[in-house]
Amino acid sequence: MKDSTSEEMVKETMVSYRVTIKDLPESERPRERMAALGAQALSNTELLAILLRTGTATESVLDVARRILTQPGGLRFLGESSMANLIAIPGIGMAKAAQIKAGLELGRRLALLDPEVRPVIRTPADVAALVMEEMRYLDREHFRVVGLNTKNQVIAVDQVSVGSLNASLVHPREVFKPMIARSAAAVVLLHNHPSGDPAPSREDIQITQRLAEAGRILGIEVLDHVVIGDNRHVSMKERGLL
Repeated sequence: MKDSTSEEMVKETMVSYRVTIKDLPESERPRERMAALGAQALSNTELLAILLRTGTATESVLDVARRILTQPGGLRFLGESSMANLIAIPGIGMAKAAQIKAGLELGRRLALLDPEVRPVIRTPADVAALVMEEMRYLDREHFRVVGLNTKNQVIAVDQVSVGSLNASLVHPREVFKPMIARSAAAVVLLHNHPSGDPAPSREDIQITQRLAEAGRILGIEVLDHVVIGDNRHVSMKERGLL
């Protein structure tokens, strides 16, 4: 029979010898390495550790970052996960999940600022590819507007509203106000159906026609309204509904 006291001492010893960032030589700490070598020199694990800032009682922040990146999909998993998905991971609370999503969103917005890397929208499939991996998993209807310049390059993807399980509340003012400020030449409307079926509803068609008319008045053409389902999409323009 094992001595329970001895087992407790072993556990305490294991916890006390957990390696933290402060235990590492300065040359191996992520922040110090970033300052000395630049962000491009860091691994994905190190970059994520900087966003997380702290570990848990039993894991260093590098261990937590490494565990997150071993999820199926790796780095892609972070971009596709909702706040709720991240919070469900042991060691990731509201604050850490928010830090991760904020960092990813800043990166996405920065990419849109560079004319050389801005996506170009030529077909409804291009719109779907831009948002499919994120929007197909949302459990509420999210209505967004994609702003395009005169070359059909994406200059912004703005969220307009978040609805209930089966409806989005959309007003022309909220759709076009940010697009006017960005000097968008045209827009593509898009929203998801949490059911996974992208077939447009009667309300979808009515909203589309209303927004298209508002766009004509403002001089911002509504090129299409794309409905996102589960790895499927429907273009209202292709169906003759716009």
